[in-house]
Amino acid sequence: MTEDTPLDAPAKDWRNFYGRRHGKTLRDSQKGYLAEDLGVLAPKGVSREENPDRHPLDPAQLFGDARPLWLEIGFGGGEHMVHMAARFPGIGLIGCEPFVNGVAMLLGKIRRAGVTNLAVHPGDVRDLFDVLPQASVSKAFLNYPDPWPKHRHHRRRFVTPEHLKPLARVLAPGAEFRVATDIPDYVRQTRQEVPRAGFDLVSDGATPWDDWFSTRYEQKALREGRSPHYLTFRRH
Repeated sequence: MTEDTPLDAPAKDWRNFYGRRHGKTLRDSQKGYLAEDLGVLAPKGVSREENPDRHPLDPAQLFGDARPLWLEIGFGGGEHMVHMAARFPGIGLIGCEPFVNGVAMLLGKIRRAGVTNLAVHPGDVRDLFDVLPQASVSKAFLNYPDPWPKHRHHRRRFVTPEHLKPLARVLAPGAEFRVATDIPDYVRQTRQEVPRAGFDLVSDGATPWDDWFSTRYEQKALREGRSPHYLTFRRH
């Protein structure tokens, strides 16, 4: 939510969302994942319909204890998210993704992997920013976000104050924020905007993190001759 948006604003006037919510027709199995699993994995009280007054969530209730809370912003097909959950079973990882097909893909991967430390918000991450308590997240990931390549659309990118200020609010001091992209201009804007929101640049280059899991979007970039770039920031 932007700083000048009242809490009681009507939903239609609340804020804009840009991007796809639906893609190809879902397979029957994917429809089953959505019908059977999403209700269990979706944190309650995130959507404006469920929580119009935007009461804060209790992070300890998401996973039943006070484990470290991580956040993946736009998880795509979910492969990185499932990998991190399996590698770090002691954390709780929330993923946000408005693209229904990506949510269905993730739910299938969760079933096959058998991981239990995941929560899934099938919508705009700003919904979650509204209700997470301040300094409640210890690590956040932004992997291959929508590049919005046209100059007039750059304001729609995640690395803008509208998204970064709320992210900074929910991240704890010292929390890590990772960004992976293959778009040079996205790297430029990330370097410029993220420090302004309250972050220090820790690393910046072509070498991925030790626990990195290459996503389908990265593999597509490599096939098409684009070079991945990895940036790490730390919250003041």
